[in-house]
Amino acid sequence: MERVYLTQKKYEELMKELERLKKFDRREISKEIGIARDKGDISENAEYDAAREKQGHIEKRIAELEDKLSRAAIVESLNIDMTKVNIGAKVWLENLRSKDKLTYYLVSADESDFAKNKISITSPVGKSLLGHKAGDTVKVQVPAGLLEYKIIKFDYTGSED
Repeated sequence: MERVYLTQKKYEELMKELERLKKFDRREISKEIGIARDKGDISENAEYDAAREKQGHIEKRIAELEDKLSRAAIVESLNIDMTKVNIGAKVWLENLRSKDKLTYYLVSADESDFAKNKISITSPVGKSLLGHKAGDTVKVQVPAGLLEYKIIKFDYTGSED
């Protein structure tokens, strides 16, 4: 069973979503199904069909969340070698070709959000940074070609938001 790496914050977000789905959304969709069923013949009842489809989506999401949370490892509680870049690190880079400076947070695939500079450790850039130290140069093959970055510094104390 493959581990899912999550920050404590993301774990709590997913737990809240699961609780909402189970305690609120399930009840609401059951009410909607009951109301639609009371309108007569369910074989040609679009409201009933839509409510049942919505129920299926809710149940699928509940199952996904339960599975993910059962396999979760909280990044903050892991014994990470903080002398090297790893999940949970904030990494400052310099693109050696363009001289642009970049900052990324290395997160799990579930938490990646490029707009917030959160990249997955399974992405090409994320994979290439793992296990390196400040001063190291890494090469990354991406669809646009070969990128070269110098790791300026990294830390595990920076907030990602």
